[in-house]
Amino acid sequence: MTAAAVDLHAPGKGLPRTAVWAGRAMSGLVALFLAMDAAMKFADLPPVRQTTAQLGFPHSSVLQVAVLEVLCLALYLVPRTAAFGALLLTGLLGGTVAAHLRTGDPLFTHVLFGVYVGVLAWGGLWLRDEAVRALLPLRRAR
Repeated sequence: MTAAAVDLHAPGKGLPRTAVWAGRAMSGLVALFLAMDAAMKFADLPPVRQTTAQLGFPHSSVLQVAVLEVLCLALYLVPRTAAFGALLLTGLLGGTVAAHLRTGDPLFTHVLFGVYVGVLAWGGLWLRDEAVRALLPLRRAR
C-alpha cells in the first residue's frame, strides 16, 4: 500500500480490528500516564518538586513542562494530528531521557522510561492508523 492510497479520513478502516483495539489500548496507557504526570505537576506535589530539583531544573519550569505535556497529549489524541502529537511527544520524552542520563539515574528504570513511553505511543499509533503504517512500513527479511 502506498501513502497516496491511504484514506486519512478513515483511520483504521482497512486494519484488523484486534490491531486497532490493541493500538487504542497502548495509546490509552500513554494518555493515562501523561495526563497523570501533568496533573501531578499542576498540583505541585512534593515528589514533583523534589524530582525537579534532583534533575537540576528550576521549580518555575514545572508548570511550563505540564502545559507542554497537555498540548502534546491533546494533539496525540486527535486522529488528524496524532502523528504530529507523537512526534512532539518524542521530543519531550527525549528531554526526559537526557535529563535522567545527565544525573546518572539507573538506566532501565529511569533513563529509558521515556523510551518505553515513546515506543508505546508510536506502537499504538502504528497499530491503529493506516497512514502511519504506510509511512513506517515493517518489511520482511529477504
